[in-house]
Amino acid sequence: MTVFTGFVVYLLVWWTVLFAILPIGTRTDPEGDLAAGGWRGTPVAANLLRKAIATTVVSAIIWVGIWALVESEWLSFRSGPLALPGP
Repeated sequence: MTVFTGFVVYLLVWWTVLFAILPIGTRTDPEGDLAAGGWRGTPVAANLLRKAIATTVVSAIIWVGIWALVESEWLSFRSGPLALPGP
C-alpha cells in the first residue's frame, strides 16, 4: 500500500467511524428553545472534540488492521487461492 493509498483509506475509515461515533452519548433537548435558535432534538452538549479524538484513535486501530491485511500474504491476488491466472 502506498502512502497516498494509505492516506485515502484512512480518510474513508475516519469519516465512516465519525458517523458511527457521533450519536454515542448524545442527549437531546426535549424542549428546544426557539428564541435561542434551538430546535427540539438538538444535542445539549455535542462534545465534538472528544468525539473527534475518539474517532481518530478508533480509525487508527482499524486502519492498522486493514494495512496488515493488505500487506499480508493471507489476502493476496499474487499467490494463493485468490491468485489471478498468469498470462
